[in-house]
Amino acid sequence: MSNSKVFVLMAGMTALFAGIGGYFGGQGGIVTALLFAGGMNFFMYFASSKMVLKMYRARVVTATEAPELYAMVDALRQRAGLPMPIVAIAPHDQPNAFATGRNAENAVVCVTDGLLKLVSQDELEGVIAHELAHIKNRDMLLQTVAATMAGAISNLAYFGMFAGGGDDDDGNPAAGVAMMILGPIAAMLIQFAISRQREFKADAVGAEISGRPLSLANALKKLDAGARRIPMNVSPAAAPLAQVNPLQAFSGGGMTKMFSTHPPMAERVTRLEALAASSAAMAVTA
Repeated sequence: MSNSKVFVLMAGMTALFAGIGGYFGGQGGIVTALLFAGGMNFFMYFASSKMVLKMYRARVVTATEAPELYAMVDALRQRAGLPMPIVAIAPHDQPNAFATGRNAENAVVCVTDGLLKLVSQDELEGVIAHELAHIKNRDMLLQTVAATMAGAISNLAYFGMFAGGGDDDDGNPAAGVAMMILGPIAAMLIQFAISRQREFKADAVGAEISGRPLSLANALKKLDAGARRIPMNVSPAAAPLAQVNPLQAFSGGGMTKMFSTHPPMAERVTRLEALAASSAAMAVTA
């Protein structure tokens, strides 16, 4: 179901892009905006891992420096059928983790000092399996495509603002203004919705890799509580990559949930508990 929802969201973003592009610049405007956004995101795609590690002030560790962590990542990545990723540790008290890199061959799995101190070994396996699931699901590629589309829509609105609207002089000026203001917001909301769906998918695949859905659920509850209690000094641009929102201490509820890159924690935990119950029932039946 998660993949179906992502397909619908991407189709919606494509339709939004085509509609705004056709209104403001016709075919030429669409191509220009897409090339501009694509160029920016192409650079980000290849430079992302180094930039993200720098944003989190993380350091790469070897098997000698962090033998237990390295061995755990190695065992889980073999179970997931992935190449060995780079392992890193970020010097933050907040318990959290993230994965980055343009593909499985250039992936990074990073955990914080706070995570290593807080969770049990089973819970840590669940957290790492979730990050490996992002790599296995090629989420970095999907997020890059979504970011390119959202950026292109914002560029179209920007071009339209200075171009004075669409090609049709008899067009509705109010419609043009609405597209310039609401178009980028709509694209951002779709991009965030895609991110939330990928988190659900990574939870499910991560639970499959580790074989312990409840361990991941318990870890997520601890991470969520820790993020609310312990602020993290990290750029908002890098926040969506984390397993739970690292800026949770500053976030609100209500309408702000629409602008969240992470799904509600209660729903994530409920889904994992249902997955554990389903797995247990199947084991009994077998």
